[in-house]
Amino acid sequence: MSVIHEINDNLVNLDENQVLEQLSKLIQFDQLSSQIVQDLVQSRWYMAGAMLGVVVLCFVYILLLRWLVAPVVWLSIAGLHVLFGFSIYLCYKNYVYYRDNPVSLIQTTNLKGYAQSIFTKQETWMTLLVVLAIVLTILLFIIIFLRSRIVIAIALIREGSKAVTAIKSTVLFPIFPWLVQCAAIAYGVLVLMYLLSIGDPAFRVVNLKNDTNCDCSGAYTEDYVSCDPITFTSKCRDTSASAGVMATCRLASCHFTGLDSPHSILYLHLVNLLGFFWTMFFISGVADMMLASTFSTWYWTMHKKNLPFFTLTAGVYRTLRYHLGTVALGSLIIAIVRVIRVILEYIDHKIKKFDNAFTRCILCFCKCFFWCLENFLKFINKNAYIMCAVHGKNFCSSARDAFSLLMRNIVRVVVLDKVTDFIFFLSKLLISIGVGFAVYYLLQVNYLYEVTRGERLHHNYIPAVILSVATYLICTIFFNVYSMAVDTLFLCFLEDCERNDGSAEKPYAMSKNLMKILGKRNKIE
Repeated sequence: MSVIHEINDNLVNLDENQVLEQLSKLIQFDQLSSQIVQDLVQSRWYMAGAMLGVVVLCFVYILLLRWLVAPVVWLSIAGLHVLFGFSIYLCYKNYVYYRDNPVSLIQTTNLKGYAQSIFTKQETWMTLLVVLAIVLTILLFIIIFLRSRIVIAIALIREGSKAVTAIKSTVLFPIFPWLVQCAAIAYGVLVLMYLLSIGDPAFRVVNLKNDTNCDCSGAYTEDYVSCDPITFTSKCRDTSASAGVMATCRLASCHFTGLDSPHSILYLHLVNLLGFFWTMFFISGVADMMLASTFSTWYWTMHKKNLPFFTLTAGVYRTLRYHLGTVALGSLIIAIVRVIRVILEYIDHKIKKFDNAFTRCILCFCKCFFWCLENFLKFINKNAYIMCAVHGKNFCSSARDAFSLLMRNIVRVVVLDKVTDFIFFLSKLLISIGVGFAVYYLLQVNYLYEVTRGERLHHNYIPAVILSVATYLICTIFFNVYSMAVDTLFLCFLEDCERNDGSAEKPYAMSKNLMKILGKRNKIE
């Protein structure tokens, strides 16, 4: 729709050839858009079935992590390397094809023509091949360098899988915060629509100078002045019309240009933006606090068979009863930083016409600084929530204690906690890319259309890309439970190592498996 509005605004200043060119571009864009919409409508049941399959796949993967964590992790890493290798092979195959069969295309500026002009060049595929090869090589060296640390990280993941299996309700728990976030997004968009609709309609005179036969009796003498549609219709007439006929002007018109909103609307937009981000981070923080409270209870229970049945329910109650203020403060800090980042992006967009090296440097530095600050605050907040769930202190005290504990064990943080995050990232990448490739090649099989009696799609890659992105989001929702379990157990493990020494008075709460790997044991008198 934005393309259509842009063309409508520019038609007034174009000659006949330019108008025909713009209309041709619009028709081509509409054809591509209609094909994409038709493909999405036609493949909606395929995509719905694939989404259910992705959910089942995530459940199966989580179950496999419980019983076969080491083989699953190493096979996931190997599978990701295989997918990268297959992608490199496809890039090389397309490079050879377009090198031997060059394609000459007519220069077009629509979306489809632009995509064809890019992906029918041998240079494009060679660039993709080199980039993928570099990424694969770097990934391979990282895996080789961290192979010993991955073994320890696997033990930590195994402990997390034990905690998740012991409290099975945590697997489905992320669905509820996700639904609440969807409702918050819908509410934020609704408020945005209301704010955008506030204001008085603005009309401007257009094409008055180009319409030599239009006489407005002196009411309007030039273009782009404010006008009233009723007054314009009554005052402006086409002088070339037959005598006695009151005809409207052919080209000149009182054109609607938008709404003149009060200046205070800008502040309301900022308030809505801050409230939206605050709400989203608050919901995410509450969910993290609930999971941290649940998994910390599991860790500090010496005899796991004595774990309370309603552990998750107790964690939810403690969070809602005691820790909402802690989460509200932490989420507010991140929301303010995010709003500052959005304002910087807005300023960057507005000063493009004054672009120079100095402003680019300043804005780049500011955006980089606040991006780093936001990610650092997210890291601190997450660990502060865990420490608050363990000790029940306020946000500032929990953040200070968590940061001090992590800094005292910075080596373990880097080689254990971050390696597990890297493994989870590789697993999500494997599943999402694998689903994308599977859907793309499945839609090319004739047997699928014979069974379903459906028509072939215009663009098979559209459902594949959408499902690949959706798969990554679904995996992130489910893997967030494992990530939170591992982070909670890791912080509890560091606390356990500093608080206890393995004696009868201060026995370790960690599992025997972790004691064995880390060379610790409880002394028996």
